[in-house]
Amino acid sequence: MARQDPAQRSPRPGTGSGWAHRHRAVSGGWLRPTVFGAVDGLVTNASLIAGVGGGGVAPHTIVLTGLAGLVAGAFSMGAGEYVSVTNQNELVHAEVALEAEMHARFPQEEHDELVDRFVSYGADRRTASAMAAAVARDPEQALRLHTREELGVDPHDLPSGLLAGGASFAAFSIGALLPLLPYLFGGHTLVASLVITAVALLAGGMTVGKLTGRPLVRSGLRQLALGGLAVVVTFGIGQLIGAPPA
Repeated sequence: MARQDPAQRSPRPGTGSGWAHRHRAVSGGWLRPTVFGAVDGLVTNASLIAGVGGGGVAPHTIVLTGLAGLVAGAFSMGAGEYVSVTNQNELVHAEVALEAEMHARFPQEEHDELVDRFVSYGADRRTASAMAAAVARDPEQALRLHTREELGVDPHDLPSGLLAGGASFAAFSIGALLPLLPYLFGGHTLVASLVITAVALLAGGMTVGKLTGRPLVRSGLRQLALGGLAVVVTFGIGQLIGAPPA
């Protein structure tokens, strides 16, 4: 008689009543740089435009300043995120290599360490010892488990530096472009730019709230308040200093 595929067996009790669920990826390395990059691009360029605009410079100068801020900021954010994530991954790999060396040199001590870990989770020592012995039968899995327990990361599930850098670059560029759009289409006042910035900040905050499960309005208003503060301060500085005499 052919063995039944486990995937075709009857579901466990409760699976038909809403028990089954999936978690969203929280360590893929794209959400944080995307959100941070978009907000940073939006707030940075809106504040930059408000600052020079408050100083009374010509629209052409505002466009030049905004484009320079977009390009410089996007490359800075993308490169910084790539280097940061890559360095973090290299550090993890170095620690994994150290853990592998400890497993080779001190197998009993590593076994005892895992037993103590299982005991701390509530298993009795005999059961914990059996669990640790079962894990040790697969050296690769044992190393992965030890690394997760001691470093708090899974060496097989590290974020991509290229993905993080690319996401940050693209998100910053889009965010920085929004407050510049009215000037690119011939506008000559800050009002349209600031309105677009306010709407984008509110929408961005609400989007983050949707992703994280937080109240949408509160998340949107928080983003709007923080970004608005930066814009107001730089606009005030621009007005205090003023444009240079012709």
